[in-house]
Amino acid sequence: MPFNFSSHVLRDFLKNRKGNLSIIAAIVLPVGLAAAGMAIDTSKMIASKAALQNAADAAALAAASALANKDITTEAAETLATDFVKGQMANHIEAPKDANEQPFDFSSCTNVDVTQETTVGTAKKYTVKVDACYDVQYSALSAFMGRSSGRVSVSSTTQSSTESKNALSMYLVLDRSGSMAEYTNTVSGSYTCKYGRKTYTCYTYYDKITALRMAATNLMNQLAAADPDSTLVRTAAVSYNNVMQTPGTLKWGVAAAKTYISGLQADGGTDSGLAFKTAYNAIKATTEDTAHMNTNGQVPSKYIVFMTDGDNNYTSADVETKKWCDAAKLSGIEVYSVAFMAPDRGQALLSYCATTSAHYFAAENAEDLNAAFEYIGERATATSTRLTQ
Repeated sequence: MPFNFSSHVLRDFLKNRKGNLSIIAAIVLPVGLAAAGMAIDTSKMIASKAALQNAADAAALAAASALANKDITTEAAETLATDFVKGQMANHIEAPKDANEQPFDFSSCTNVDVTQETTVGTAKKYTVKVDACYDVQYSALSAFMGRSSGRVSVSSTTQSSTESKNALSMYLVLDRSGSMAEYTNTVSGSYTCKYGRKTYTCYTYYDKITALRMAATNLMNQLAAADPDSTLVRTAAVSYNNVMQTPGTLKWGVAAAKTYISGLQADGGTDSGLAFKTAYNAIKATTEDTAHMNTNGQVPSKYIVFMTDGDNNYTSADVETKKWCDAAKLSGIEVYSVAFMAPDRGQALLSYCATTSAHYFAAENAEDLNAAFEYIGERATATSTRLTQ
């Protein structure tokens, strides 16, 4: 073929634009399908990873909480966490495409590691780590491009402890005025009595001061149970009538406070101002933080438990008490207050001093008083579970 003829054919071929759309479509269509498939699958991957992370977090928290409450062994905690992941993801996983295909097996893709260490005394700290994964099935567009699935993986770590919520210091401010000698309507015992020729069953009743000694002692026993080695809890008590009695000194454990409580006797008037101030100054002191840091390495939670059964003799004592209640709350000290069969002004003072309405109790009998002190003990010694990663 002559050269000039072949050149002419080549030029005509290059100039011909017929069929360009088909060529462009052949090149662009697969790219477009791949991009669309990638967008769909990326959205699925993000949603699946978020769901899996939530499941792992919930599983770790559930296992750690159960361990802290001493309900299960470490082996059972691992099983619990794995089952928790399965349950949480049950509504998220895709159903098998055919009857022969098995649903995704989270057991083979979930690893739970529980470690235990002794912290202070007999207290234990648990660390639960949950690693989980899930294979996300890609869309038909990605499958067309040869990509069938992608794996998402997450990790969650939680810690819990059987020790008290924090190391703590607690100061009791207790009314022992003369009205505390009055009787409650709570039966303390019974005896046989006669009136004329008839025999009856007669009853004795707790007086207020006895009910207070019992309730406060039970609170101390709760703290002791949470800290059997006396390395986390420091306690003291001060009583008052129209003057403050010699205050106790904050000491490790509850023995000294229990001795102080057992010696309470009812007499005199009522003035709570100096007693509350004394408790505040003792709890607030930097030496209290230092004592805890040197023994257990913690910054303690601080509590004042304020109790009365009456009104202060002078309203100036209410003003003084409120001033130190305000100072305590501003300092982060939790103030629990218990009005024990108290009149309106006494109730108003204690309601004012409480950190929140949930920190105030109006006890109308000995059972109420004991329940209030028991609740305070439960809150102060509650276990703590927190998500760390």
